[in-house]
Amino acid sequence: MVKVSILGSTGTIGKNVAFTLARDQTVDEIVMFSRPESLEKVKGETYDMYDALAARDIDCRLTPSCDFNDIVGSAVVLITAGVPREKGMKRLELAIPNAKIVKYYSEQIAKYAPDSIILVATNPVDVMTTIALEASGFHKKRVIGVGNHLDSLRLKNYFSRQININSSEVHTRVVGEHGDNMVPLLSSTTIGGIPLKYFVEYVDLDITELVERLKNAGNTIISKKGATEYGPAFAISHLISTIITDTHKVLTVSCYLDGEIEDVEDVSLGVPAVTSKRGIEMIVPIHMDDIERENFIKAANTVRDATYEVKEHLDI
Repeated sequence: MVKVSILGSTGTIGKNVAFTLARDQTVDEIVMFSRPESLEKVKGETYDMYDALAARDIDCRLTPSCDFNDIVGSAVVLITAGVPREKGMKRLELAIPNAKIVKYYSEQIAKYAPDSIILVATNPVDVMTTIALEASGFHKKRVIGVGNHLDSLRLKNYFSRQININSSEVHTRVVGEHGDNMVPLLSSTTIGGIPLKYFVEYVDLDITELVERLKNAGNTIISKKGATEYGPAFAISHLISTIITDTHKVLTVSCYLDGEIEDVEDVSLGVPAVTSKRGIEMIVPIHMDDIERENFIKAANTVRDATYEVKEHLDI
């Protein structure tokens, strides 16, 4: 029996992850955890999901709960709870109020699900990954932030649609901060096995415009519909499925670094990592050109400073 718990299941991301994960049929039980005052809403969500899942003969147990005892035995505990980002708001503006929530939940996970993997989706996710790591006391391999996984998927999608080619032919990655200081690894991007720098000679492709679009993707969606929803939910459920099925895929997630890449340490950043049912198996070395390296170190310094500020405010 594989159990996954979602803390913050009444939010847009939390409930969509639950439904997407149930449809994947890789989990036997999903605990949809909420505050006591939201429990009836969560129950309503589960009733609605059960009706939909019945159409596909999917048998996944959905457990509405506000009792931490129900997360006992979870393979993965996802933290999505927090103040949502509004139009024009920087992710780092959410840091202090959301850090209080992530700290509390991480402490409870350590108490009730000490053998689980903590997956952090709350923004700013890189800062929150370090907060969850320190509050839980877990080994760094078992605390993972969603990081640049969605950013990498978005960039892959942009290239695919711009040049009208199947997305499976696009191999690209975004590292660094999940925010303004994200670093698209264009120097190692390939399309159909051809390095991007050669491919652009034959197609009409505005790389600068694509990168700007990528950095503003979240705000663009929020400005038009109020919240990001399907992209994050599918990216997160894919990450969870990859972990629990032990497929050892290389995904760009937020990991606490101890000098593995460019000697950067004491900060959580999005980097390529082999993920498994044990968490992070290894951080994959990456090649960056001079500009990418400079931007990666800038991202590290920005996120580290923000993390220190939050930790000082929370006295941890």
